Amino acid sequence: MNTTTFDTLSAARSLEAAGIEAKQAEAIVQTIRSSGESAVTKTDLAATAAELRGEINAAVNKMFPAQAAMAGLLFAAIKLFG
Repeated sequence: MNTTTFDTLSAARSLEAAGIEAKQAEAIVQTIRSSGESAVTKTDLAATAAELRGEINAAVNKMFPAQAAMAGLLFAAIKLFG
């Protein structure tokens, strides 16, 4: 996962300069910093999409023989009864 730099000290000082008490500013900055740790990146999304495509292809490939067999039975029934 990609990491980004977040200057927590600068952010806390900016909040304090805007009139927020130091403890509150620190709590806000820590919350913002923590939320960034679980952020999803484009690389994460691309990897998940590739995995999902693989699973879908595998499911389709498993279904194809059954569909081909059903089509064969259908044609045989049409030929036999039609």
